[in-house]
Parts: sequence; C-alpha cells; structure tokens
Amino acid sequence: MDVLYSAFSLLYQSGDAFAFLVLSACGLAVIFGMMGVINLAHGEFILCGAYVSTSATHMGLPLPLAIALGAGVAGLIGMLLERLIVRHLYSRPLDTIVATWGISMIVTQGTLIVLGSTMQGTGTPFGSFVVGNYSYSVYRIVLMGMALATLAALWLVFTRTRFGVLARATIQVPHIAQALGVNTGLIYSLTFGLGAALAGLAGGLYAPTMTLVPTMGSAFIVEAFVTVVIGGADIFLGTAPAAAILGVVKAALTSWQGQLAGQIGMLLAVIVVIRILPRGISGWILKERA
Repeated sequence: MDVLYSAFSLLYQSGDAFAFLVLSACGLAVIFGMMGVINLAHGEFILCGAYVSTSATHMGLPLPLAIALGAGVAGLIGMLLERLIVRHLYSRPLDTIVATWGISMIVTQGTLIVLGSTMQGTGTPFGSFVVGNYSYSVYRIVLMGMALATLAALWLVFTRTRFGVLARATIQVPHIAQALGVNTGLIYSLTFGLGAALAGLAGGLYAPTMTLVPTMGSAFIVEAFVTVVIGGADIFLGTAPAAAILGVVKAALTSWQGQLAGQIGMLLAVIVVIRILPRGISGWILKERA
C-alpha cells in the first residue's frame, strides 16, 4: 500500500510540475516560437494577470470570470505594447531584448511604488483530499486540467481556424501573405496579444496559490524559458513534451531529496537535452519525420 501511495504522490507532483511549466511557457512559446521575439517582460504579463484577477475577486467577481478578466487585460496590454514598441524592433532582436527588459523593470518598480510590496491574496479554493498520510490540493488537479485544456485550445486555434492559418502564413512568409491581402500588422498584434493573454491566464490561475508581490513573475520566467528552449519552436511537438520530461525529473528529485535537488536536476536535464538536441525536441521530431 505504501508503494501505491508513493506512486500516487509522484504522479501528482509530476502533473503539478507539468501544469506549471505548460501554463508558464505557452505564452512565451507563442511569442518566441512563432514571432522570434525574446520577451523578457513575460513575467510582468503574468504579474498583470495575477493582480487583475485577484483585485476582481476582492470586488466580488467569481474566480473563473476574474481569471478570464486578468488574461484579457494582459492580452490588451500586450497588443498595445506590440503596436507602440515591439513592432518597430522585429528586425533588431537584440534591441527587442533590451526593450522588453526595460518594460519589465518599469512594470515591476511601478507596481511596487503604486500598489506596495504585496497584495492580499484570495486563498486556494476547493480544499484538499487525503491519500495515505498526505494531503493534496484539489485546485492543483484543476490546474493540471487547465494545462491540458490550454494545449487543446491552442491546437484548435492554430490548426482549425482562419486566424491560425493566417498567423502561420504571416510568420512563415510575411511578404507573400501581405501580397495576398492579409493584414500582417493586425496578425502580429493579435499573436503577440494571444501570447500575453496566455501569460495573464497563468498568473490568474496561480494567483490563489502564491504570495502576490511585484517580483512574482521571476518565479515563472526561468522555468518558462528553459521549457521553450529545450522544446524548440513548436508548441505542441516541443513545449508540451519538454514540460512532461522536466516535470517528471523535477518531481522525482524533489520527492527524493527536496525542492533544491528538483531545481538542480531540472536544470541539468536542460543542459543534457540541449547538448544532445541543439534544435530542441520539436526540431528532432520534425527531422525524424522528414
């Protein structure tokens, strides 16, 4: 029986780590993988989603609607920043890094000055359940389901909708898409806004589980970047498998030797994968298919 309890614990922790990595990385994968923009303000879009959803919950809005509002606000701000700043830097990737880093610093310090060093949270909903000697959060199960639902929704958007077709065409051959009458500027704005909204969704979903501080985005951004880097440019062939691999490694080492060992093991796994598959997991899969 103890073996079953341990197996369930490992499965639960692996699913929890997988959900965190997927939800953290999806927005970054859309912006970096499809647009080639290294967005160092990704954590601040997560911050936006968390703060907006928490504020809306305090005002009496149900949690699901508050999370959707946080994602929507982050998406609109992302589209605005793309129009005003990022759009002028697509051919200058290093300048894009500096610009988004500057936005990150402005938002973090501005939030600290305007809203203070912390915001009152809402508490984790849905309670917990017990398996063996351990208690597990029901909300973490919800987060796992949301991660899978997000991947499914993105797959439908980019493979079964007109926007998805136009977005892929614009990213791959923008001059041909523009010649065929596609409003490429609008497609870029919507794609960047989608990535920002996904970051806001991650922030809103994890806000009930975290201490809300202006620097909370840093808790997401490192793991989001390493997931996207080893996954490669494709969200479905890269980000999801990368999150699964890193989630299992992190959960196994965390349950064995603690949280620090889990973090170190995950980063070592990243180094190994990059060394063996320099184009990422999706690059290897596409090469094998060819």
